[in-house]
Amino acid sequence: MSSSAPIRLGIVGVGKIVRDQHLPALAKDKDYRLVAAASRNATVDGVANFATIEDMLASDVQIDAVSLCQPPQVRHKAARAALLAGKHVFLEKPPGATVSEVEDLKAIAARQGVSLFASWHSRYAASVEAARSFLAGTTIRSAAIDWKEDVRRWHPNQDWIWQAGGFGVFDPGINALSIATHILPPMFVTSARLDFPENRDAPIAAEIAFRASSGQTVNASFDWRQTGPQTWNITADTEAGAMLLSSGGAKLAIDGKVVHEAPDTEYPSLYRRFAEIVRAGKSDTDLAPLQHVADAFMLGRRNVVEAFFD
Repeated sequence: MSSSAPIRLGIVGVGKIVRDQHLPALAKDKDYRLVAAASRNATVDGVANFATIEDMLASDVQIDAVSLCQPPQVRHKAARAALLAGKHVFLEKPPGATVSEVEDLKAIAARQGVSLFASWHSRYAASVEAARSFLAGTTIRSAAIDWKEDVRRWHPNQDWIWQAGGFGVFDPGINALSIATHILPPMFVTSARLDFPENRDAPIAAEIAFRASSGQTVNASFDWRQTGPQTWNITADTEAGAMLLSSGGAKLAIDGKVVHEAPDTEYPSLYRRFAEIVRAGKSDTDLAPLQHVADAFMLGRRNVVEAFFD
């Protein structure tokens, strides 16, 4: 593609995350021109609107890339159609319902010569790179993830997220894992307990133990039942002090002193990265966070808890 021409983008699955994050980010980014949207129940003003991605791809609207934001259970089919049509593809997190689905998409993108982006928005939180630099310069003794929020606040009336393949508490939990796999040594799930409401097919809470490649322990606690202040923390005990990466990666403190904090620019940064790989003719598809979720389901002990009603 020309390094100066805007990327003509179609967006698929116009829901809360698109309204809250994608559209505002795109409106301020000169690398893109939003030209189309496809959604069963919503439209975007000022662009061509379609009911399905198939209708969008079959239309005469000129599209270079698509951003896929529908639930993960149906994303593989849409991504495959877009890639086979020669479009670059941005995958909202999680990039697919299974690891094998996304591996298939990676192979198709390579054959088609188009870019595939498995986006992990929390990796672009303001203080993540500062945390990574700090940890790279010291020895980590142990680490912990504490990621607890109110599902009713963030996913109101979203039944798909409770269905098999909807990830449940791992929908936010994978955000923590996307940061952890970026700033900590490689790690492996050793045990897990997954709490399933008796009326749901996806977990509402999880406790996971990891062993890092250098022998350190990393314990993760995810819970969707927390009301009041929300908790999105990663801590590490190191030879250089106690690290706290809080507010979902926005604030970094060492031994209780804030050393880095900045406003949220996650989605603008994601779209800058997508434009970069599209213009460079390459892909960015790290699947480590998704693999950890798959491993937790594989090794996890199922624990049934009280029913959950939205």
